[in-house]
Amino acid sequence: MALFEQMRANVGKLLRGIDRYNPENLATLERYVETQAKENAYDLEANLAVLKLYQFNPAFFQTGVTAQILLKALTNLPHTDFTLCKCMIDQAHVSWARATCAPPFYPKFSLDLPETQQEERPIRQILYLGELLETCHFQSFWQALDENMELLEGITGFEDSVRKCEGDLGESQLRVWMSKYGWTEPEPGRILISNQEENIKPKNIVEKIDFDSGLGVLGG
Repeated sequence: MALFEQMRANVGKLLRGIDRYNPENLATLERYVETQAKENAYDLEANLAVLKLYQFNPAFFQTGVTAQILLKALTNLPHTDFTLCKCMIDQAHVSWARATCAPPFYPKFSLDLPETQQEERPIRQILYLGELLETCHFQSFWQALDENMELLEGITGFEDSVRKCEGDLGESQLRVWMSKYGWTEPEPGRILISNQEENIKPKNIVEKIDFDSGLGVLGG
């Protein structure tokens, strides 16, 4: 972690002001991403700066660095880091990836892809893994990860971090349902699912009749 902390101070200076958009800083920022991966550290602001520089300078785009950024963002679920990073990747690198994934979450890895798309395959695989995690398909996620372990080369602590996120995702989703449907937790680990009939509220129906219509009724 010593190298990360040392680089963090220097990178912090680079990210101040107009220098954050200077492509000459890309090499330093890319090394910083690799350091995060190796030392199990994380700096979202710096990683977003890298993706922004790739947007401004498409010729400098690096698939490997982008893959590391996406994997690090996955370790911070259920926060929105992964979505932020996805939105900052040029659609040319990700749109075809989404188009080649068929429901329910089984990707088709074609061997006939153009060379550029073959090189960017890790991005497609990570987007697929991210979709599985975000939709709480945990068993499918671990199975898919097991088949693509080469993605984790140079990434320290990824699986342990995701296991923690997995618990957070499950817990947060449960809390959403509890709030939506009025479920309660009378004691830790025990959820009481309320009867929907108990939640039916009486509805008063009031009809308004104007004066002329009322006279017609009375006159009849």
